[in-house]
Amino acid sequence: MPRFSVIVPAYKVQAYLPACLESVLSQSYQDLEVIAVDDCSPDGVGAVIEEFAARDPRVRALRLPENQGLGRARNAGMELACGDYLLFLDGDDTLAPHALRAVADRLKETDEPDVLVFDYARLYWTGETVRNKAAAQLAEAGPAPFRLTDRPGLLRLLMVAWNKAYRREFVLREGFVFPPGLYEDTPWTYPVLMTAGSVATLDRVCVHYRQRRAGNILGTVDRAHFDVFDQYDRVFAFVAARPELDGWRPVLFQRMVDHLLTVYTRGDRLPRDARAAFLRKARTHYRRYRVPGAPLPLYARLRHTLVRRGLHRTFRVLRWAAALRRRLRGIGAASLRALRGAALRLHYRVQRALPLRADRALFTADGGHGHGCQPGALEEAVRTHAPHVRTTWAARPEHHHTLPPATARVVPGSAAYFTALARSAYLVGNGHFDARLVKRRGQVLVQTRRGTPLTHTGLDLQERPAAARGTDFGALLADVDRWDYLVSGNRHSTLVWERVHPGRYTTLEFGSPRNDVFQRATPADVARLRASLGVPEDAVAILYAPARRDYRRTQCSPLDLERVALRLGPRFTLLARLPGRDGGPADPAGPRVIDVSGHPRVAELCLASDALVTDYASLMVDYAALDRPIVLHTADEEAFEAARGTYVDLRSCPPGAVARSEDELIDVFATGHWNGSRSARSRAAFRERFCPFDDGRAAERVVRRVVLGETAPAPVLPLAERRPVPSAAAGRARAPQATVPAPTGALAVPDSH
Repeated sequence: MPRFSVIVPAYKVQAYLPACLESVLSQSYQDLEVIAVDDCSPDGVGAVIEEFAARDPRVRALRLPENQGLGRARNAGMELACGDYLLFLDGDDTLAPHALRAVADRLKETDEPDVLVFDYARLYWTGETVRNKAAAQLAEAGPAPFRLTDRPGLLRLLMVAWNKAYRREFVLREGFVFPPGLYEDTPWTYPVLMTAGSVATLDRVCVHYRQRRAGNILGTVDRAHFDVFDQYDRVFAFVAARPELDGWRPVLFQRMVDHLLTVYTRGDRLPRDARAAFLRKARTHYRRYRVPGAPLPLYARLRHTLVRRGLHRTFRVLRWAAALRRRLRGIGAASLRALRGAALRLHYRVQRALPLRADRALFTADGGHGHGCQPGALEEAVRTHAPHVRTTWAARPEHHHTLPPATARVVPGSAAYFTALARSAYLVGNGHFDARLVKRRGQVLVQTRRGTPLTHTGLDLQERPAAARGTDFGALLADVDRWDYLVSGNRHSTLVWERVHPGRYTTLEFGSPRNDVFQRATPADVARLRASLGVPEDAVAILYAPARRDYRRTQCSPLDLERVALRLGPRFTLLARLPGRDGGPADPAGPRVIDVSGHPRVAELCLASDALVTDYASLMVDYAALDRPIVLHTADEEAFEAARGTYVDLRSCPPGAVARSEDELIDVFATGHWNGSRSARSRAAFRERFCPFDDGRAAERVVRRVVLGETAPAPVLPLAERRPVPSAAAGRARAPQATVPAPTGALAVPDSH
């Protein structure tokens, strides 16, 4: 008996079905069966199912003699199911990586509930992934499992069958089946949730709900949408047969009215000549199931009045009025934006006519993010070594909490921002400067970039469109022509930057300012940072920071972080800093996998960790300055080289141990090679090559040269004399971790930042 029975009904989805089935069969949790139901589809659905069934014995193929609709196809699949739990997945949707493992773990944690509700994300044809807006209802805080009466907010979720796992014994005992017609999930989901003796939630995206451009049955204009009335008749008939559920009537009534209005107002569902009839029938249902005295939110009263009286023409007039209001508001807003833009341009021109302020410096990082990276280190150094200069930071409001109290703050695009842009003598940033900037005589622009260039960048991307991603190289060179200084961390960086960003600027090969903090931190700082991240006091913390993959439209990690943490045992905790996933869900989950992707300061993550696992990320150079173990993991070298390419052959001069698969990575930590003498020798050579100036005074050297005008830079402390703060595991993780079981099998591993 498998743990899960995944039922996949399919009709006219031949283009999407292979990805759907593959997403199930490639799950890291393998104890499952797939029941693929061909609902007499006229396309190649049947052939796809047969192909997968022949390839994998876990797939059971079922073909219906005639098309019966989504609900009855699911019923046919349930009759064959043998698993402990039932899951439904439409043939054009997919399971998220490691979703079933997360579901299995949560079921075990919550004592096998009747129903487990998990989250989903909408996957648009553009590749954009947007998480469910009502995800807050799935918060796992509080006791679990529970009854629906304890968490009635779950009824605010999308009422679909595929965002839940159902205990099969519970479904059979209650006799739940799907009815025919559209909106078949409605008379299934409400009764299931109201009847379940135990419910639990999983706050994790497990399903990617595909939003097709065309072909979605709910997006088809047809009178079949009148089926929604029959489905709510079934819901209220179920409640009427069970007096103990009578208290749910007010909630169900409000949900019904909202649902009917959604069908009525959507332009892609009802034929124009059927709208009046639909609203008249909605009026009948409103009066039939209305619960007298049930409280209504103020905003809903007008809508309920229109439905109760069936005022089709009034509804149309109000909708036209609302549309006209929105259009006028949009025109007004556009006019205001244009007027504001003209006023700001005039303001900027006036400010440029005023004298420069030699005691002002404007900083920005990562296009308006918070205090940090190279500009953040330089801003601190200006306040320390040139206190006569007042510093200002340009950041969006949501990042202002990261700014030091002594630093003024402005919002990009505001009048105060343009004042600072026009009159500050020093402008410091790590990316492209504002395109609206008109550089004045006497202004000094300091470009810091974001680290050591290990992968192709600048003009070298002209032959690599996947990595260039529409870069305007003309604008890039125009920006370079405004630079006065470029901060470089080492000789390698200097040679690369001057070639890929050719210009008349002066390169300051003084070290990486953002690494200065490594020489100043104390063991107490490390302990505080680890506690703030939730790292156990006696754990070995591994920072996993893969690079972005330019050849992938969406970013996800093929590394099974939960499996790695499980195999390494309780002594290890993973800090996962994954590249941007375009709004997608975070992959990390589990007690020993902490998602730190949104942490604002990478240097703090480095200090809090005991080792780094990466591939092509420039972060390895910063981490080498910290002189802690680095494990290099490159599972897709050929693909990465083809898309982005590297300047350094990391396999011939790695910063530490090298793993070529997930199991090799586990073995590196299991045997202690990550912290062994060979790894230390590799790191020392790498550090000597890339970190010769990272002695804690790089930012000071830049400030003394640019602001104070000193031509002779401060002397550099030799590598042998630098004493970085030891990691929390320095004294206890030297010996091989013999308690970790040797890995078996092999899986591909992910990317790095």
